[in-house]
Amino acid sequence: MSFSRRNFLIATGVVAASSSVLTACGGGGGGSASDTPKVTGSKTMEIPVGTKADSTGPAPEVKGAVKGGTIYSLEQFDMDHLDPAQIYVSTEAAITVPIMRGLTGYKIDDKGGVTLVGDAATDPGTAKDGGKTWVFTLKDGLKWEDGSDVTMDDVRHTFERLFASFITEGPRYVQQWLVGGDKYKGPYEGKHLDSIEIDGKTITFRLTEARGDFNYTLAMRGYSLVPEKHDTKEKYDKQPFSCGPYRIESRSVGKSMTYVRNEHWDPATDPIRNAYPDKFAFSYGFQPLAATDRYIADKGNDQYAVPIFNEVAAERVAQVLTDAELKKRVLTAVDTVTYYWPINTTRITDVKVRQAINCAWPHQQLQTIRGGASTTEIATTILSPVTPGYEKFDLYGTTKKPGGDPAKAKALLKEAGKLGQKLVIAYQQSDNSVKQAVAIKNALEEAGFTVVNKQVDKSTFYTQIGDTDNGFDLFAAGWSPDWPNGYSVFYPCWSGKNIGKGRSNYAQLDDTGVNKAIDAASAITDPEKANKAWGAIDRQIMELAAVVPDYHSIRNWMYGSKVGNVVYDAGNTCVALCKLYAKK
Repeated sequence: MSFSRRNFLIATGVVAASSSVLTACGGGGGGSASDTPKVTGSKTMEIPVGTKADSTGPAPEVKGAVKGGTIYSLEQFDMDHLDPAQIYVSTEAAITVPIMRGLTGYKIDDKGGVTLVGDAATDPGTAKDGGKTWVFTLKDGLKWEDGSDVTMDDVRHTFERLFASFITEGPRYVQQWLVGGDKYKGPYEGKHLDSIEIDGKTITFRLTEARGDFNYTLAMRGYSLVPEKHDTKEKYDKQPFSCGPYRIESRSVGKSMTYVRNEHWDPATDPIRNAYPDKFAFSYGFQPLAATDRYIADKGNDQYAVPIFNEVAAERVAQVLTDAELKKRVLTAVDTVTYYWPINTTRITDVKVRQAINCAWPHQQLQTIRGGASTTEIATTILSPVTPGYEKFDLYGTTKKPGGDPAKAKALLKEAGKLGQKLVIAYQQSDNSVKQAVAIKNALEEAGFTVVNKQVDKSTFYTQIGDTDNGFDLFAAGWSPDWPNGYSVFYPCWSGKNIGKGRSNYAQLDDTGVNKAIDAASAITDPEKANKAWGAIDRQIMELAAVVPDYHSIRNWMYGSKVGNVVYDAGNTCVALCKLYAKK
């Protein structure tokens, strides 16, 4: 098993930039990427497992909060998925907290502290058999949006439907860990999975391996509850059924979505969610610059707007973060995500070619386009500096030559006999992404590559790059640990066992050495030894040059002047929608 901890660390600050070591690409020269303010220092937050008392509703009241009004949001794009079993993107997870509940979840206190608690369950669960068996008890009084009870059949169905053939995009942990899951095909032919047992209000999961962190796994939005009677299979993705404080009133795909109150939600059952606004109105189609300018102007309904995805636009970072009044309306936080560019190892099979891509990469130019050092920290590793297991190293000279080393890259291409190598690069449609794509194309062509850039629709981007036959050599992607440890980074993204349509091993890396190392690290129960193993795997993958680490994200979310209590949800790494209120 991977190491497990009752407490894990989530960062809300930035660790200093990585130091350089002996590199494949050589070194020389550097310089500041931006004159904008740089976030410095490091602050961590423990997320412990709570008690049964912690899991009892209602959620702690927010001081000064008032009920009523509407909270708005101006976003770039609609959600690709709303079926929880298909949700594996942070924006989809964030926007569905008000309508979906899982067995466990994250409770935020008035100081920003976060605790893992029972959400639909009475407590965070009980481990038996050293973690191979987990037991949860469903709370009384849980209702769906039509007033019907949330039943144990619903809970069992939620987990059994994960095995259906149409579920292709969500997390795979539970499916892989449940005994007999390798042969189970889902509940739609009337068969139950024997390793999921229900008795009264209790559900028991029997796992193939000990998982001390299984209760953290179930806090993922991908394991939120689905009603058996209202499961419309593929169609459920468009209109999920709510057991949270809000429900979907209307949705125009690609344009807008509105939440209104779910009158059947009982706050006494919910330790996590407050429900102050009467309504949430999400609008799509707003590029970051347009959204930022509206937040700066702070007029009309925009005074009640808060972002799910859109951060302060790169073009406005200096203006916003150096203006004392504007900066008051910015929530700055660092999550555990690393954004990177996986290299399709089934198409680019030569390690020297992949190393050349890493050497040529224009990190500093891209950082400047994104808004400078106040928005991103240049990455040289897969793990972020705030994730347990992180090890400092820089194999490709990024620290010494952040602008790239085209000469070294071209030399590697010559050694491989691949000068002129064609690269098809996929990126999302946005103004900022276009600028970055041009910078990447120029840098790689200077290094001897032939580059074709392909714009991919934002709302289906991850679906397209998740296709194993997608026709791309590189693609913009990123990963935030599902719970901060090495397992939830390296197994889903880099194990050959997780290659397939809709899976997150975008590079399709299937290296025997890496696979064995991941399996071995997963069996280490000592946290310190496990951390060292995950750090070594990070280096092992980077030696294979299966990816170009790009940056660690510093989030700057700007919001309207009449939105109260805009705080960071460290458990879900997003703005805490269920702690907001509209000021009178």
